[in-house]
Amino acid sequence: MGNADNDGYPPMESVADRCNHGVAIPPPQPFFKSLRNSLKETFFPDDPLRQFKGQPRSRRLVLGLQYVLPILEWGPRYTLEFLRADLVAGITIASLAIPQGISYAKLANLPPILGLYSSFVPPLVYAMMGSSRDLAVGTVAVASLLTASMLGKEVKASENPTLYLHLAFTATFVAGVFQACLGLLRLGFLVDFLSHATIVGFMAGAATVVCLQQLKGILGLARFTHETDVISVLRSVFSQTHEWRWESGVLGCCFLFFLLLTRYLGKRRPKFFWISAMAPLTTVILGSLLVYLTHAEKHGVPVIGPLKKGLNPPSGTDLAFGSPYLTTAIKTGIVTGVIALAEGIAVGRSFAMFKNYHIDGNKEMIAFGMMNIAGSCTSCYLTTGPFSRSAVNFNAGCKTAVSNIVMAIAVMFTLMFLTPLFHYTPLVVLSSIIIAAMLGLIDYEAAIHLWAVDKFDFVVCITAYVGVVFGSVEIGLVLAVAVSLLRVLLFVARPKTFVLGRIPNCNAYRNIEQYPIAKNVPGILILEIDAPIYFANAGYLRERISRWIDEEEDRLKASGEDNLQYVILDMGAVGGIDTSGISMLEEIKKAIERRDLKLVLANPGSDVMKKLSKSKFIENLGQEWFFLTIEQAVGACNFMLHKCKVDTKKDESDEKWNNV
Repeated sequence: MGNADNDGYPPMESVADRCNHGVAIPPPQPFFKSLRNSLKETFFPDDPLRQFKGQPRSRRLVLGLQYVLPILEWGPRYTLEFLRADLVAGITIASLAIPQGISYAKLANLPPILGLYSSFVPPLVYAMMGSSRDLAVGTVAVASLLTASMLGKEVKASENPTLYLHLAFTATFVAGVFQACLGLLRLGFLVDFLSHATIVGFMAGAATVVCLQQLKGILGLARFTHETDVISVLRSVFSQTHEWRWESGVLGCCFLFFLLLTRYLGKRRPKFFWISAMAPLTTVILGSLLVYLTHAEKHGVPVIGPLKKGLNPPSGTDLAFGSPYLTTAIKTGIVTGVIALAEGIAVGRSFAMFKNYHIDGNKEMIAFGMMNIAGSCTSCYLTTGPFSRSAVNFNAGCKTAVSNIVMAIAVMFTLMFLTPLFHYTPLVVLSSIIIAAMLGLIDYEAAIHLWAVDKFDFVVCITAYVGVVFGSVEIGLVLAVAVSLLRVLLFVARPKTFVLGRIPNCNAYRNIEQYPIAKNVPGILILEIDAPIYFANAGYLRERISRWIDEEEDRLKASGEDNLQYVILDMGAVGGIDTSGISMLEEIKKAIERRDLKLVLANPGSDVMKKLSKSKFIENLGQEWFFLTIEQAVGACNFMLHKCKVDTKKDESDEKWNNV
């Protein structure tokens, strides 16, 4: 075929002709119908309206209410056995929520009582609207650190506590609106840009920063840096060695050792999970008794001080929409909202997998958003589903979200009657609780796994970690997302292409690098394109396909095999193509024909065939050069190669007789 004209091919009796199956061109669809289908696949992949089809109007109303408030769906089936399990789980997580709430509020530079407020109203809202049975709602260290870091750059909590508090409420409101809008507009896929590697590195970096900042409480320092990078924190610690309080340091190390020991026992013996769950509250009680009996607050051990008794006061009028720092509050709300969503949904899905049930990511976003909107109006700051609290809830045997209601009731009881008991709680205890919780977020085993499986994911993880630890929380987050997006762009702009060969004794064609036993088909180069063809990768694919052809021709010349005659492109993995991709195929066709070769396409998809037909590419190449499978394409090419050889021999024979 090498010297034949493009139109000089004899009629083919290929495999495709014998089985009477060619590549079909899908029938044209109206534009609006095609647009509707595309939007449906983008925003409604789970088809949430399926349950409403064929239902009477009254039933649709009930289903709609159950969709918005899942408690109406599982509530009627609630049993006394479930209540007993949820009661135990709720009381258990309340014992963890109370000291953690106070600790994380201090981490956010907010009044400690806000940590208790945030464990009362938001869990009640989530219990009605959330779809996870195991998620325990409350404040988290990373969001608290972000709040302190981002708001603290503009307004110092120590200098203007009222404005700082109002900005925290405003940021929580913005986060709630942002989360709810993501769920209502079905934009949850945007959160997926925070990959697992990004979250592992970011969480580890934030945990490292939080642990270092707690040295202020452990060492009893009165002044401390507002920066979050490790260099500034260490400089602040070691520049004040003359102010270190040995009493505070000893207490802190003892409490931290106790917390880590109980957590170790809880991991080694899962049935004793309650020991690690009760440990933070135990340290609070022991620390308060010790300070009260020894009057340690008079000897350099700072304490929480008086906490206001009573339920959450309304704060809707405190939202600072007219503040000159509104932009900072909006930025803080969006960043903390995204982080809270990523953590909460990931935690909920992980525990749902253990119990073999499904949670709706978009419904979770709406639930998180509504509980933060409600929280911002009731003196709460940002809440989500922390892993530590949810793990305790899971291990305690919770059955439904009623465990959150039990926890909220326990916190309500504490707010109404028990807050004066926390007056003598030493700050060093809160620092120990935070450090013990943060050490669990440094998942070095996950980082080692990333290194073993995917080096690029490991780079993303380390980038996030280094950015947070040596820069700031915002810098680490931006760097991690940027590297993740770079990887996505590389996947799109530099797609994989493979040379395929035939596996002996079967009709399968596979990558010859993955399957060394696969054999090249004489005279035929089979290439697989492993991505959609768009403007971003069209130029690369043109150059890469040309290079594959050059390398194959060099290989054939070196080995003395038959010349290359056909180039088959396996389009099975090409899910879509745009006009730049079509132009690339036209250029490849012309370049191949200049080499006296023929281009063949195998297994093109529906969208690809539709666009190739509209662009007249099928007409230019010829419908007969499109095949359902690689096997059919190879069979047709082999038939043509054989026919060309027979014709060549016949011509040589005729020429010989003519000479005679």
